Amino acid sequence: QALELGVPTMRPGEVSFFLAAFPYGYGRPGSRRCSRREPDVPPEAPLLFEVTLLEVRDDPEAQPLSPAARLCLGSQRRERGNFHFARGDFEAALGSYRLALRALDGPSTAPPGPEEEEELREQRIKCLNNCAAAELKLERTDEALASCEAVLRISPDNGRALLRRGQLLAQQGRDEEAAVDLRRALELDPANKV
Repeated sequence: QALELGVPTMRPGEVSFFLAAFPYGYGRPGSRRCSRREPDVPPEAPLLFEVTLLEVRDDPEAQPLSPAARLCLGSQRRERGNFHFARGDFEAALGSYRLALRALDGPSTAPPGPEEEEELREQRIKCLNNCAAAELKLERTDEALASCEAVLRISPDNGRALLRRGQLLAQQGRDEEAAVDLRRALELDPANKV
């Protein structure tokens, strides 16, 4: 997050140092090494970044991309959201999921083929379900309900969205509507412990 905030303030060719407090780095839990090139970051560690801005490119969302590039960009942003979600930074996770949706829905250089169209659909469903989960953690029930309904417009039998929407409707005292969703979710996944 420190880089996302700092780099836009730079000019090409500029070298900057960013001292990031732990909430803008790896957060309270820190990070374990994912590869040999990455060091372990202890919990609540401030980070010092040295950044050289080599060039500035147009926002990839503003320009038409191939369906494959849209899928790749959307997937990267969703994975970044999952990273933030796992660390308990639900606001950052939600932001990443929304950016992923923008990438998936952006203009394309060509119409997607049948396989790409299906993958775009699946990625949208995952992002919207993840938005709902983050919105629930942030206690934004109306937004979570809207995300569930967006999933169900794409995939009416999505068990996760039905379950969440049923729970949200029950919290609002809309018991009859909740029961319909929860029964359908149970039919789709009778082994679901929730």
